[in-house]
Amino acid sequence: MKNWKNVVSLLLTVCLLFGSVGIAAAATDSAPGTGKHITILHTNDMHARAVEQSPAMGFAKVAGIVDKYRSENPNTLLLDAGDAVHGTTFATLVRGESIVQVMNEIGYQAMVPGNHEFNYGSERLMELAKMMKFPMLSANVKKKDGTRIFEPYLIKEVDGVKIGIIALTTPETMYKTNPKNVEGLQITDPSTEAKVLVNEIRSKVDVVVVLGHLGQDVSSTDTSFKVVKEVPGIDVFIDGHSHTVLKNGLVSDHGTLIASAGEYTNYVGVIDLWVDGGKVSKKTATLVDETGAKDIKPNGNVAALVSSIQKKQEPILKEEVANTAVLLDGKREQVRAGETNLGDLLADAIRDVSKADIALTNGGGIRASIEKGIVTKGDVITVLPFGNQVVTLDVKGSDVLAALENGVGSYPEPSGGFPQVSGITFKIDAAAAKGSRVHTVMVGDKALDPAATYTLATNDFTAVGGDEYTMFAKYPTTGMYGALDEALINYMQKLGAVDIKTDGRISEGKKAAVEPEAPGTEAPAPVPAPTPTKPQPEKPKPEKPVKPAPGKPAPAPAKLHIVKSGESLYSISKQYGTTWQTLQQINKIKNPHWIYPGQTLKLPAAS
Repeated sequence: MKNWKNVVSLLLTVCLLFGSVGIAAAATDSAPGTGKHITILHTNDMHARAVEQSPAMGFAKVAGIVDKYRSENPNTLLLDAGDAVHGTTFATLVRGESIVQVMNEIGYQAMVPGNHEFNYGSERLMELAKMMKFPMLSANVKKKDGTRIFEPYLIKEVDGVKIGIIALTTPETMYKTNPKNVEGLQITDPSTEAKVLVNEIRSKVDVVVVLGHLGQDVSSTDTSFKVVKEVPGIDVFIDGHSHTVLKNGLVSDHGTLIASAGEYTNYVGVIDLWVDGGKVSKKTATLVDETGAKDIKPNGNVAALVSSIQKKQEPILKEEVANTAVLLDGKREQVRAGETNLGDLLADAIRDVSKADIALTNGGGIRASIEKGIVTKGDVITVLPFGNQVVTLDVKGSDVLAALENGVGSYPEPSGGFPQVSGITFKIDAAAAKGSRVHTVMVGDKALDPAATYTLATNDFTAVGGDEYTMFAKYPTTGMYGALDEALINYMQKLGAVDIKTDGRISEGKKAAVEPEAPGTEAPAPVPAPTPTKPQPEKPKPEKPVKPAPGKPAPAPAKLHIVKSGESLYSISKQYGTTWQTLQQINKIKNPHWIYPGQTLKLPAAS
């Protein structure tokens, strides 16, 4: 199911980004290439998945695959396309150092920083880069004065073949890590940088490889597709960021082979190049997964290193902190595209600890699910590995609406900014234009007031504009309530055995031509035209329906009502001479605003 989703998403992306510009699946020609054979192994978006847990192969098996290819072809390079040093407690408890140790042991030869490499702050990233026995490269990560903080490229000579490796980091890093982590930095246009550098090194090398953490998401502007479209002269583009699985790669009009190896050590990418007379005569891309690697022996030294790091962390991670009676869903494709029970639980925890009116947290901050049963501290930290803090802001209703619009801007495509919420409900019209999709927004049982001020609880990443929640950045922090993982643990303990289901706080629905009135509100009386005479005071409306005139018997009361599009409990109650509160009570409706076309409602018996 997941692979099919990747294929559909990729095809949609290609259509949207390229239109008539050609990009196609790479041919799987079995004819041998001529000249010298170079193998480039690559990983991306490993997110610190250190141990084997199907379909993730873990670092020891990845190292075993690398050993195999190196033994078969000494002309083998190993590269990483970013997002390696953060993502699980294996990394976060030591701020990435454990991943550097493992990558050094495996023998990586270059990597590009992804957005999550900055999660410990740019100063810590520079410390990690110094610990590496291989270069961290990026052409477009710069200080405000324009100076680069990493080398832009590397030229490797392999068996007499010169390979230029240019590295590019996604500009989305500026809001896909906490903006404080990239203070004083800028990330410039990848296509512009690539064009300059390809022109600079093309005459010096036989092969040009771009190692990019750009991705292929529809919602992204600076993608690998955009670079290969705008920059001729690239032989291979090794991509990361969108977690895309390209089984045999894609080829652009310019002949660039694009490769990507999924996520979480589920795959190791294999690019085979044949270089003859200073030119690439053939190039292919494949992937190795757990099935293809089932007979490959894990690297013993890497396995021992991973084990020793885990042993040091065990006392902290094994502490039992809660219990859940249900699976808490934190799957990437779920929390970034819709409401989940874990998203609800986390948002409720944030609102509970802060006593805020509303809570909102970005779905991309939820990094794993929690299995049914005993919950350890390690489980919670794996779900919330970023060390974010709970903060509150006093936000105008208009900016709350703007935040929701931002979060669902890519819907139904997954987005890290998708809002998981508490204390607020809303609907999404997926067919509406971006920026006008959110409607029927309720705070508690009242419609959102754009002019009112609400106390909003969120995390310190979105509070300062992360995931493009820039509308929050202008508000000062009004409270700090500790770490996100601590809030979740405390709330789970407060609930006892957690048994939470989604409750419809986020749903999809078309906007009505005229918004149905909120429950409990009366339609305004028509305003009479002004007259010279003194107007008579308006008589109060009767609480009960007016009895029918004598001689016209009242119709027999209906027993059931089928909800039609655009109806509300209030409008239905007026049809039958009752109140919306009565309908809510006899139908056991938790939220009076959430009814749907086709729903059968019981009606009160005649009095």
